[in-house]
Amino acid sequence: MSTHLAAVSTSKGQPFEVQSRATPKPGPGELLVAVKSIALNPADGVMRDGLLGIFIPNYPTVIGFDFSGLVLEIGDDVPTGTLDDSGGITFQAGITRVAAYAAFFWRAFDPNYGAFQERCIVPWQHAVPLPDESMSWNHAATLPVAVQVPLSAWDALGIHRIGKAGASASASLPSGNIADERGMKQKNKEQGEALLIWGASSSVGTMGVQSARLLKENHSSSCAAVYATAGQPNKDYVSSLGADRVFDYKDPGVVETIVAAAKEDELAIRHCFLATGQLGPCQAVLKAFDGEDGDGKEQRAKIGSAPIVPADAKVVRGVETIFLMPSMDEEERLKQFRYWMGTWCRENLAKGDIRPSPKPRVVGKGLAAINKGIDLLLEGVSCTKLIIELEE
Repeated sequence: MSTHLAAVSTSKGQPFEVQSRATPKPGPGELLVAVKSIALNPADGVMRDGLLGIFIPNYPTVIGFDFSGLVLEIGDDVPTGTLDDSGGITFQAGITRVAAYAAFFWRAFDPNYGAFQERCIVPWQHAVPLPDESMSWNHAATLPVAVQVPLSAWDALGIHRIGKAGASASASLPSGNIADERGMKQKNKEQGEALLIWGASSSVGTMGVQSARLLKENHSSSCAAVYATAGQPNKDYVSSLGADRVFDYKDPGVVETIVAAAKEDELAIRHCFLATGQLGPCQAVLKAFDGEDGDGKEQRAKIGSAPIVPADAKVVRGVETIFLMPSMDEEERLKQFRYWMGTWCRENLAKGDIRPSPKPRVVGKGLAAINKGIDLLLEGVSCTKLIIELEE
């Protein structure tokens, strides 16, 4: 029987312990992946320490969401044929390099499905084959959660998916067709909405900016501008990802500044992606645009929140807050991930329309470094993704 090492959660609030585990076989629709790099997320620390009411129901187990690695074995009912046969996504054992979103949360915390180990089982829909050999394991590991959260925000907020993998309008226009490009921008201006990403220098925030930029560039989208908040040192980086305006969230008057900027641009803000930070300022911005649109239809503003919405959160009339989670229905969730990872992420990576963000920072090598990495993460980081390397 083959075995591998894992960082095992043995009981609530205790540090992970490196232990040997039996290596499982992938079942139908599953991949066995040799984990190369792990990206850490705030939820990892919340679960380890039992914070915010998020508890691990069964011990011992293995958790962790973000990882990259090499496909070792393939179960039945996984696409392995030609691209034409599978809608563009295939896997080959020993060849396909992937970034993947671990599924332990939807597998009743079965330890076989957590990322904090050398071998991990994952549904194929949760994995994206990397476009080429040039992307490092460390950069690839930053992708899964960063992609899933903002794309689920746009879905939850009712912002329609556009084209094939959200193809940008500029890519669909003939080269040099300036008149068409001007017409596209004028149409967006008339439709008049800015998408707001609060906490845009976080990993999910940076991908929120990139995905919102693609929405803005599409001629059929109502998004005319991308607004974002970030700390002063990170404003230029967030702008480089596609934000039209970046506001310092530490500015005491940031809400008033954002509202004034939107009115100056003749835009409304009715949708906000809260990547990290406080709910109150987002509610205040959206409340300033409460009312009807130009056709006399009532507008209900919406916030998609990556952080858990506190039970005592203020309720603001006309502003709905939606906690962002993939569906708990298995069939629906797999459809969601197949689009988020296998279509949107894969195609936009291949085209160069998105890039892994923010910059990965290796904080340790080997599973024993995970505890220290999570401690660093919980102390607070900005515009970086903490990485644990398992193999070069």
